[in-house]
Amino acid sequence: MGKIIFYEDRNFGGQHHECMSDCSDLHSRFEQCRSIRVESGMFMIYDRPGFMGSQFYMKRGEYSDYMGMTGMNDCVRSCRMIPMHNGSYKMRLYEHFNMGGQMVELTDNCPNLNERFHMSNVNSCNVMDGHWLMYEQPNYRGHHYYMRPGQYKSFNEWSGNNSRIGSIRRLVDL
Repeated sequence: MGKIIFYEDRNFGGQHHECMSDCSDLHSRFEQCRSIRVESGMFMIYDRPGFMGSQFYMKRGEYSDYMGMTGMNDCVRSCRMIPMHNGSYKMRLYEHFNMGGQMVELTDNCPNLNERFHMSNVNSCNVMDGHWLMYEQPNYRGHHYYMRPGQYKSFNEWSGNNSRIGSIRRLVDL
């Protein structure tokens, strides 16, 4: 089970709110968030309610100035706990929408999708096993998107701004 604590001020000051599961609307619980402590587990935080908008991956640790570190604003509006996964990992990436065109299969981390598969645009995917993060740039940099098991017929379905994907990693609790 995971636990994340949101603080209104930097350095874990001010009012705080604890969360141990998915929460689709945090606005009623606090106005702003300037620091975060993840005591256990992994979470995705979002700047809009309903797990929408910009997202950021949070693993166990202390983020005393989360805004400076992430570049996000102080509006954490929803969070999703990433469940533990002990099995295999498998994801299929497709060049076209609706699982069409060239397909590549991943079972492990890929720091540079273009180098490994000569593919930099992913328009759809099927996450068959495990939980993943897809990054817009190589070497796990830039905007990233949480991918849980299921079919994504378009990059819009994972809240992507475009189809550019540079790297992908498995989410394992470190």
